[in-house]
Amino acid sequence: MTEAIRLLDIRESALSSDEVLAAIADPAAGGTALFIGTVRNHDHDRPVDELTYEAHPEALKHLRDVAERICADSAVIALAAVHRTGPLEIGDAAVIVGVAAAHRDLAFAACRRLIDDLKAEVPIWKHQHFTDGASEWVGTC
Repeated sequence: MTEAIRLLDIRESALSSDEVLAAIADPAAGGTALFIGTVRNHDHDRPVDELTYEAHPEALKHLRDVAERICADSAVIALAAVHRTGPLEIGDAAVIVGVAAAHRDLAFAACRRLIDDLKAEVPIWKHQHFTDGASEWVGTC
């Protein structure tokens, strides 16, 4: 595992921004970027009551591949990413990613790439439950 990767997990328990920030804290970092994806109460103008996330058994391997690539391609000092599975309610954190780098522009760019690549490549699926009783699956990759 790349030394810069400090925390990677996919779990059913609640996520903590404090845990991610602590994992990427480093005295060499001049910039730290954090993204928190939360469950919102709507999608495409339809009210959402709750979500359920499911992950493929190899999702953590895919997440590690994404993290290693980002660390190899950029000047990342520390990186962390956690994604929630199971039932979530409106306002819950579904995903938290963080990156520390020597400068803010590097931290922002790597953090943006981390969340974008995670959403595009890691096999985690969202099952949305709408207020009208309908539901739909949304694939993130």
